Amino acid sequence: MKLSQFQFPLTQEQIAKNPPRWRDECRLMVLNKKTGEIEHKMFKDLLDYFGKGDTFVLNDTKVFPAKLEGNKEKTGAQIEVLLLRELNREQRLWDVIVDPARKIRIGNKLYFGEDDSLVAEVIDNTTSRGRTLRFLFDGSYEEFKKTLFDLGETPVPSWVKEKPEPEDAENYQTIFAKNEGAVAAPAAGLHFSREMFNRMILKDINSTFLTLHMGIGNFRSVDVEDLSKHKTDSERLIITPETAKIINDTHKKGHKVLAVGVTTMRGLETYVTTNDEVNPYDGWTNKFIFPPYRFAIPDAIVSNFQLPGSIMLMAIAAFGGYDNVMKAYNTALEEGYKFGPYGDALLIL
Repeated sequence: MKLSQFQFPLTQEQIAKNPPRWRDECRLMVLNKKTGEIEHKMFKDLLDYFGKGDTFVLNDTKVFPAKLEGNKEKTGAQIEVLLLRELNREQRLWDVIVDPARKIRIGNKLYFGEDDSLVAEVIDNTTSRGRTLRFLFDGSYEEFKKTLFDLGETPVPSWVKEKPEPEDAENYQTIFAKNEGAVAAPAAGLHFSREMFNRMILKDINSTFLTLHMGIGNFRSVDVEDLSKHKTDSERLIITPETAKIINDTHKKGHKVLAVGVTTMRGLETYVTTNDEVNPYDGWTNKFIFPPYRFAIPDAIVSNFQLPGSIMLMAIAAFGGYDNVMKAYNTALEEGYKFGPYGDALLIL
């Protein structure tokens, strides 16, 4: 498959700027991958397609306030820093992306907060993801982390809205978020409400969780036409023995596994046995899925409508079939579905 096969026109008006009033009341398109049939529903109708003994696998990663606004020393030029991950707790080292990057050099100091309460020094300029910063802070680690996160903003992608709003701190977080470490929300999980979880219990639908800390690599543009040459950023993945057992037992009993979101689907496919079972895992994954691909674990997937040319769209096309998925996306454009993390969803069965 080629990158150009996943491009389509998308306007800013077709990207949702805010979520629906109630989490589970976005639109849901349902695609049957065998017949190509399409239905139009609401997200809360998702449970109508599953029953007793089925298992929903969700990503319980927690988004942290990763976006910082500051100034460069001497010039006072405004800069934006996106915290990607902590590299060394004791030395206060963080892997970051700086924007604009072209004028940031090793040794530059960056200042954050109205009274420059936080200072960082650029110590590495060569990583594929951007820069390494050392934060200069004399207090305890707990005081440093509180200062850092108090100054940070919710990292809603700039293509959704230029500046995050206070309500995004809640909106851009799933209600089951638990393990801190993501700079992007697992969007399909944003639609799950407490009412839906209660209805799942009544229907004897199981839920279990893995952790995959979403990084900025999910939104990086693919810059090679031949997809076999694309490399994605590594992300931390944790699948506990308990979660693996629940998923494997679901299949052994003849029931369905739903992957909630592309990150969950990638996590499930990272470390699979020759018997098509999930193995417990605690490590890193740079799993990149694109057509053609044989899936071992999920029987169904629900995902938000993704951006053109994105690795998430490619993974969805691998699951639902390229022609089926691109037809569904064309239908979504014609029918006014909204795209992006606050947008509408697609269920593929």
